Amino acid sequence: MSTMPCPITGANSQRIAQLEHLSRQMRRGILERAYAAKVGHIGSALSVADILAVLWGSVMRDAGTQKPARDRFVLCKGHAALCLYAAMCHTGRMDQATFESYCMEDTHLGVHPEPTLPGIDVGTGSLGQGLSVACGLALGLRLDRSPGRVYALLSDAECNEGQVWEAAQFAAHHKLNNLTALVDANGTQALGRTEEVLDLSPLARRWEAFGWQAVEADGHDHASLLEALEAPRDGRPRMVIAKTVIGKGVGYMEDRVAWHYKSMNAEEYARGVAEVDGVVREAAA
Repeated sequence: MSTMPCPITGANSQRIAQLEHLSRQMRRGILERAYAAKVGHIGSALSVADILAVLWGSVMRDAGTQKPARDRFVLCKGHAALCLYAAMCHTGRMDQATFESYCMEDTHLGVHPEPTLPGIDVGTGSLGQGLSVACGLALGLRLDRSPGRVYALLSDAECNEGQVWEAAQFAAHHKLNNLTALVDANGTQALGRTEEVLDLSPLARRWEAFGWQAVEADGHDHASLLEALEAPRDGRPRMVIAKTVIGKGVGYMEDRVAWHYKSMNAEEYARGVAEVDGVVREAAA
């Protein structure tokens, strides 16, 4: 287990700046669509905004296309689908009109992702099952001798599920080094603090014990995430424990368990947008 350094030098600084801007656009979109639809899971979507910005904005190759050798993405924590839609929209994989149909009548954009939507390879919802599907995709790509890679994003609470650890053993046994998983380790879940419901710390050491190359990263630091995702492989599947905060970017939501499900009223929406817009204006200036 190791913690990846996060240097920002030369041309890499421009890459980081672009990802930071993308994350802010995504957070604005999350607030807009969540308020319009009057739905929750806002905290979870904000928690993974930086992770998905890095994956969809920089790391994954041809994701969201129909190219056979494309990288695949599995959102194991399917309740954060709004952030996935925001990432796809703001990286050009989805048009704005489709994004604005979120949770509206006759839409393909539900609270959980469905494979009826172009760019979504796997529909997810029930926690614990996504990593198993990701393992199957990774093994299939290897058997096809495809350069495609698989990325899967889990929640820390999802690691309470036994099927996750069965999939972990499968991936290690088959040496699926084309598989990278990340855990959104924000320390919260629907019923409280993760450590109080079922404590799995130290999580990185557990994944190492199951045969994975486990690294830790700051889940809101784009350079740290890039370093963890792009470091040389050692022949094993890789797990990135991304330390995050639920509701990140909107102060009154941050680290509040209630925002796992809660939806915004008009005053809360205005406060959230003002906070995010203030950051965007500062960056643009």
